[in-house]
Amino acid sequence: MQSAEKPGSVLKSDVIIYLCILAIAGLQIVLAYQKVELAQQLFRMLGLAIIQAGLAIMFFMHLRAEKRNLLLFLAIGTIFVLGMMNMIWSDSFRLLHMRPFPS
Repeated sequence: MQSAEKPGSVLKSDVIIYLCILAIAGLQIVLAYQKVELAQQLFRMLGLAIIQAGLAIMFFMHLRAEKRNLLLFLAIGTIFVLGMMNMIWSDSFRLLHMRPFPS
């Protein structure tokens, strides 16, 4: 918390962000019951989930008050971890049939 902010204003912003996250969750429920193409629904839900996670990380984990270097480090680390997780997908598909890929 910055020294210039009053405790009441911090609580007010937290409640506003919490209500925004609840509204996004409600919107996701409404979108889940719409009859749309699967790929379009996936991108809608994924987009809303990214916005929701970004709000939670930036405000509730106080990442918006951190230096940009930390934010850059976390972004690069997350991309690295997701990239490394992507390397195991071929193994998981191979294990479905319990045999190696045909060559």
